[in-house]
Amino acid sequence: MEKQGEESMGFKKKQYAGFGVILAFMLVTAVVMLVSMNHMKKNMSEIVQDRYVKVKMATEIQLLFSQSDRELLAIINDEKASGTETAIQNITDNRAKIESRLNQLDNILNHNQAKDILAKLQNEFASYTETEETIINDARHNKTVPSGVISDYQTKRSHLTGYITDFKNFQENLMSKAMKNASQLEKNLLQMIVVSSGLMIAVMLFIAYWIVSGTAKSLNNISKVMTHINYDDLTSLPRVDVKTEDEIGEIGAAFNRMAASLEQASQKEKNYIEQISERNWMQTTLAEMATMYQNITHINTLAERFIQKAVPVMAASMGAFYLKRGEKTKAEFVKIAAYAEDRGNPGREKFSYGEGLAGQCALEKESRIITDVPENYSLISTGLDEAKPRSILIAPVIYEEEVLAVLELASLEEFTPARLELIKQINHTLGMAINSVLSRMEVERLLKESQMMTEELQAQSEELQSQSEELQAQSEELQSQSEELRMINEQLEERTKEAEKRAQELEKTKHQLEEKAEQLIQSSQYKSEFLANMSHELRTPLNSILLLSEMLADESEEGNLTEEQKEFARVIHSSGSDLLNLINDILDLSKVEAGKMEIVIEETNTRELPVYVGNQFAYLAEQKGLELKIDVDENVPDLIYTDQRRFQQIVKNLLSNAVKFTENGSVTFRMRKVSAETAGKYVKTEDADFWLEVAVQDTGIGIPEKKQDLIFEAFQQGDGATGRKYGGTGLGLSICREFARLLGGTICLDSTVGKGSTFILYIPSLPNGMTATEEVSAPESEVAPALLHEEDQQPGEEASADQALRNKTVLICDDDNRNIYALKKALSKEGMKVLVSQNGFECLDMLDLHKEVDIVLMDIMMPGMDGYETMQRIRKNDAFADLPIIALTAKAMKGDRQKCLGAGATDYISKPLKMDQLLSVMRVWLPLE
Repeated sequence: MEKQGEESMGFKKKQYAGFGVILAFMLVTAVVMLVSMNHMKKNMSEIVQDRYVKVKMATEIQLLFSQSDRELLAIINDEKASGTETAIQNITDNRAKIESRLNQLDNILNHNQAKDILAKLQNEFASYTETEETIINDARHNKTVPSGVISDYQTKRSHLTGYITDFKNFQENLMSKAMKNASQLEKNLLQMIVVSSGLMIAVMLFIAYWIVSGTAKSLNNISKVMTHINYDDLTSLPRVDVKTEDEIGEIGAAFNRMAASLEQASQKEKNYIEQISERNWMQTTLAEMATMYQNITHINTLAERFIQKAVPVMAASMGAFYLKRGEKTKAEFVKIAAYAEDRGNPGREKFSYGEGLAGQCALEKESRIITDVPENYSLISTGLDEAKPRSILIAPVIYEEEVLAVLELASLEEFTPARLELIKQINHTLGMAINSVLSRMEVERLLKESQMMTEELQAQSEELQSQSEELQAQSEELQSQSEELRMINEQLEERTKEAEKRAQELEKTKHQLEEKAEQLIQSSQYKSEFLANMSHELRTPLNSILLLSEMLADESEEGNLTEEQKEFARVIHSSGSDLLNLINDILDLSKVEAGKMEIVIEETNTRELPVYVGNQFAYLAEQKGLELKIDVDENVPDLIYTDQRRFQQIVKNLLSNAVKFTENGSVTFRMRKVSAETAGKYVKTEDADFWLEVAVQDTGIGIPEKKQDLIFEAFQQGDGATGRKYGGTGLGLSICREFARLLGGTICLDSTVGKGSTFILYIPSLPNGMTATEEVSAPESEVAPALLHEEDQQPGEEASADQALRNKTVLICDDDNRNIYALKKALSKEGMKVLVSQNGFECLDMLDLHKEVDIVLMDIMMPGMDGYETMQRIRKNDAFADLPIIALTAKAMKGDRQKCLGAGATDYISKPLKMDQLLSVMRVWLPLE
């Protein structure tokens, strides 16, 4: 009994001792594991919350700096001022964000080397900011950035980028080391757990199998989970199945929390990298699409290239491009391009607003994604089989709130958010490209239509002449048949019926000829009206250009502008004058072709022509290093009867060409009297008392023989290549030839490539005159009254004529704000009080309110009430019977002057205005007080 009690006691003590050892061992093991886990948790916290945050902030600084750097490069390279302020604001905002991130890093850094790198980064950023401000200030003042500043900027940008990269790499290295330490700690912990588990199993075998078995099983589960961790992919980690609430269960729970934290951090990093990749891909794709739009002149080409590029980019398998045709309620969207279209089931070729899903998207101006694809939708075909699309995207292309086109894309997969955002951005630039191409096509269409109209008019004229001759022939035939009827009595009745039938046909033909003649007259009127409108639309903005540039030139004489600004003003005025000459040439050529150019034969002093040549071209020849020779034969009569203005214009055009196409050597002007036999080889004109030969010879580039006839055609040149050395429109020689023909003469050409050219003008003296056309050239002759009065003014009257405008009130009636601005500035400078109205109704109201108005400048073409009606209403008021009204018009067509004077105008000036001429006319009609 005693022995059994001792054994019993010994067993109990052993049991207590064993459990005590186990408990003590477990306690120690738990404490060590908790400390290790806590240390591991701190390391992981440092990795996720500290190092990751620093790396993230360094990355944000790098992105912000890259954005600012792109904006600054755009400011340096782009000459357009419209986007400069937006770019500067973006740079300023990014700079503030970078400084904020640097300050935050400075507060949280705990490593000396990191602090040293950050200090260098801050210093370099401050130096870079100074250079950045210098470039921004130059851009705001429209100055060119010096090359030295750009070089300094590039050096500092390189240094700053290097410091940012160094700081980021340093933090990433620290994070990598911390990860390695955590991994080693985890391995040590795992080893300790394994050893502890073995010891516990050995001890527990002596106490109770069931205790050892349960503990071993729990520890084995944790060990297996830890050994299955894939450290290359931390986005998905295994979990410990925690079934107990003891120390082992806490270990499993702690591991699970650590795994969740690692997964979250890894997923954030992966998402961030994907976002950056998507953004770079989107920017690259947009740039490629924008480059693709260049040099496209037809909308079908644009549609084909776009759909071939857009479908693969959007990961689609089939697509269609529908272009809007028509306006408002009659508009339809017609398919003009497709990608991988099913020929057996090509789908809808066109639709209207609200018709089907595509029409509804166009009506609502909203994109739509269809995932429930209809059964009858076109199948996507491959070389092996056909498949039904899984997703359909319908996107309207909008430009300035107007739907220009509709895109339809079908894909075997669903469209990702990134690709939907991409198509939104692409459609924005596509809308601008479509509008640009359509505008260019419309201009080309109008030019072709104008050419076709001219050809049609010519064809109708020839047809009318042919039918007239046919009618005359038929009339003679009818007369002959009538005589035959009288001679053959047996066939009188039958011949009479036939004659009546033929007479009816002739009457019908006559009516047709009359209708075609009316159509020809109407077409000619349309052309004249088109030329008048073109004259107005071109001269109106040109008027502002010439007036404002002339005012700038006057300002430059007072020293208010820099030398560069003075040169700008001179170039603008010179370019505007060249454009005016081009407009006049085109109108003159059109008038000649229409047979409406009036020729005024008058006495012309031949001795003045050499003086004119010397005054006009001596300086130009000297500037190019050419010798200008003038050779006038003694047998040339003092007077010749011809149109002096057209004669001088021919000579001017020939000499201008000679100087322009001659690089070295000489230009010779020669004039002599020749016999009618000599001139008769080239042209015959009756009633000429003598012939004059005017030759212009140069030592220039010469003209190939095959092009010597071509250069006299409108818009043609000997050097017609796109990259030709010499400019010009090719109208000069065409106008010379037509003017020479109108004067009864002709122009001949003798030229050798590389040796020079000689243009010879044969012109007759016509004392009895020629038959004149109806058209009058307005622009240069309509200012005659003003010039006449100005010439009559005596030198002593100059001071009083300047005083004639001071303190006077002028009312400007014009619907173009540019003309109003130019006239207002010029007249205010003369000391006048300026009132403004933009249509006839406002003009009448202003006159009722301001009885002190001394003179009115009246534009003719205005909306609502034009200048003619406005002047008529003004003259109906007796109070304004003597009010001077100067009519201003850019139309300058036949009869405009008389029509203006008949409507009540006091005087008439055509646009573009010359300010001195306008002031001269105003001084004439404003009496001195």
